[in-house]
Formats: sequence, structure tokens, C-alpha cells
Amino acid sequence: MQARFTPGQVIARREMLDGREWLLYPVRVVADEGDLLVVYLAEGTPLTFGTGDFRWGPHPWSEIDPFWQSDGVLQIQRSAAAYAVWPRWKGSAFEGWYVNFQHPMRRTAHGFDTLDLELDLWIPGDGSPYRWKDVAEFHELERSGGLSVSEAAQVRQAAAEVTDLLAQGTPWWEKWRDWRPPRDWTVPGPIEPSTVC
Repeated sequence: MQARFTPGQVIARREMLDGREWLLYPVRVVADEGDLLVVYLAEGTPLTFGTGDFRWGPHPWSEIDPFWQSDGVLQIQRSAAAYAVWPRWKGSAFEGWYVNFQHPMRRTAHGFDTLDLELDLWIPGDGSPYRWKDVAEFHELERSGGLSVSEAAQVRQAAAEVTDLLAQGTPWWEKWRDWRPPRDWTVPGPIEPSTVC
């Protein structure tokens, strides 16, 4: 079994496309319970983009300043799950849960790999109905062959799992609603492509 990461440790989150790094950035470990990994992406974190041709083209964020622009966010994921849950805050106010459908994380010696599969779900923190995001983009990726049949099916299965949890009132991620980063956590430095694996 692979060793667990230590709370406070800086590790690499890599988006892998076509077997190469499409996007990578440092995150700080909040908790590692083996099958559950929780990391924090700080506001101002440097983003690094892969170069060369990718079947999806350049990463869409590569058009902006290469830093995480939003407030800091947790990324909560289970090892076999094809999604991660990102609680979002504006200042000290909890806004809601952002569900990012993605490849199940694959741990590496220096962090973990995944790939955002476009479809997202927003669950407002005030209890109002959830809403889907990027549905048209997901369908276009599927139609164009940018997603394989199995990837699209994996996203639909994960989406059904999440909405079932919401219907049952049993979202396992709820305990993270009130988490806040320690005041002494600094923004990690950039990670260069192909320097971690």
C-alpha cells in the first residue's frame, strides 16, 4: 500500500490528457485517510499548463493569468469515485458545493492524477435546488469523440450516484462545510511539467 500524505504537505494535482500533463498545480494536504484525500487549493496558486498538441486543444484556463483566481477551495475525493466535491466560500460565507466529475484519482509518489470530464453540478448552500453546469460542453465532447463511450458512461453513473445521495439526504461530504484553512498556510510555488510522477 502506498504511504499516505501528511497534513500540511504540498503535493501535485495533475490533469492528464493524452498521457501528458495538461494542467498541474500544487495543493496542500488537509487529510489523507487512504480511500479519502482532501486537499486545499489556495487563492493565487500558480497554474502550469502542458505544451504541444492535445486532442482537446490548449487548456481553457491558459488564456488567463496563470494563477487560481477564486477564493481558496477544498477538493474532497474518494479513491474510486469519478467525482470530487469542492466546498466554496466567499470570504467567510459558505456558498455551496461544486461537484466536479472527473477520472478517479490515481495516486503518484508526488500527488495524484485525474482529468476533469467537463460536467459539473452546483449545490447551493442555502438548500435551494441543485443545477447542472457545462451540460452542452459535455455533450459536445461526447459527440465529437473527445470522450470515449466508457468515459461518458462513467460520468453519467457518477452523476446518478451524487443525485441519489442528495435525494436520500446523505451527502458524505457535509462534514467539511465549516472547514477553514490555517492562517499560517502560504501559497505554494509553481510546479514545472514532467518534474513529478
